[in-house]
Amino acid sequence: MADAGKPPRAAAAPRLTGLLTLTRSRVGTEFRERSDRVRANLVLALQAGLAAALAWFIARRVIGHPVPFFAPIAAVIILSASIGQRLKRAAELVVGVAVGIAIGDLIVITIGTGTWQLLLIVPLAVVAAVFLGSGAALVTQAASSGVLVATLTSQSENLYPDRFIDALVGGLVGLVVLILLLPLNPLVIARRAADPALDVLSDMLILSGKALAGRDRRRAEAASKRLHDAEKELSEFREAVEAGHETAVLAPARWRARGPLAQYAESAEYVTRGLRNSRVLTRRVVSLLTEDEPVPSALPEAVCHLGDAVRILRHELDTGTDPVRTRRRALDAARCAGAAYGAGVGFNGSVVVAQIRATASDLVRASGTEAGVVEEMISEAFGNEESD
Repeated sequence: MADAGKPPRAAAAPRLTGLLTLTRSRVGTEFRERSDRVRANLVLALQAGLAAALAWFIARRVIGHPVPFFAPIAAVIILSASIGQRLKRAAELVVGVAVGIAIGDLIVITIGTGTWQLLLIVPLAVVAAVFLGSGAALVTQAASSGVLVATLTSQSENLYPDRFIDALVGGLVGLVVLILLLPLNPLVIARRAADPALDVLSDMLILSGKALAGRDRRRAEAASKRLHDAEKELSEFREAVEAGHETAVLAPARWRARGPLAQYAESAEYVTRGLRNSRVLTRRVVSLLTEDEPVPSALPEAVCHLGDAVRILRHELDTGTDPVRTRRRALDAARCAGAAYGAGVGFNGSVVVAQIRATASDLVRASGTEAGVVEEMISEAFGNEESD
């Protein structure tokens, strides 16, 4: 019903203005996100263009093949599949493309092309790829390359072994561009993957701590569910660190990144442990609230300190500084957990305390502290320093 004294159009105008404002905001956000993705992949685009052009030039002008279309294809496949993956998988792709082409050419030259030839080429390419090394990338590329040869070639085109050589040239050119000519910055790769993993761990620990302080079971359940769904971010973090390490070792232009990258690599192992301990922690927070157990004021403070320690770790990794503040805040979490335990907790609360202590230990290790010292530091902060 329209407002009294206002015509229908005048009453609808504010709603329309609000809708347009919301639409512009969403469009703007989407545009910024897409622009960020483009900027993040500009180097990949340059790598692909350079590799494709070099592969075509070498196969056509240096080797003398008339139409070496498999050379740039193989080069681009290598580059696109190597982001966030180990170099071994890139090498598998080179072998897979070459194997599929070799088998396809042999079959086509011998018995021509057609439906039943495809029925023979694809299984043979898959079997050969599995025999050479059963990686999924190798098998897929062997089969698809065989299909291309069988469907794009006539029996009169006696080009073997040109396409096989083109595929090897393209694959090798792709690896050279990836490693030597235009290598990605391994620190950028690691940071781009680490930030989402650390953000979700930090945010959900803080959310869980606030839910605990407010005895808000719904928010605690949301934090627990999000942490249990965070395996994707964690896997991408580990894979990016592995890929960055290989680039830093093999690419002379990136050798200086080896030191800072080692800090990411060490942190990744303990962030993984911390995330798994935090999953147990947040699940027990939900149980604690469900069963209406006591919540000493130091308990939510300890959980929030853990989240803050993860946030600080992200900043210190990004800036390449010694994670001293991470260590201090993790010890603050252990200290508050000890105070909460002394004030009195129920069964689920005692499990939360144990997981805070375990996660704090993981974060102290992620800060570069030697294993032999960590437990002593945690015990002292917790208030249970053992005597000799």
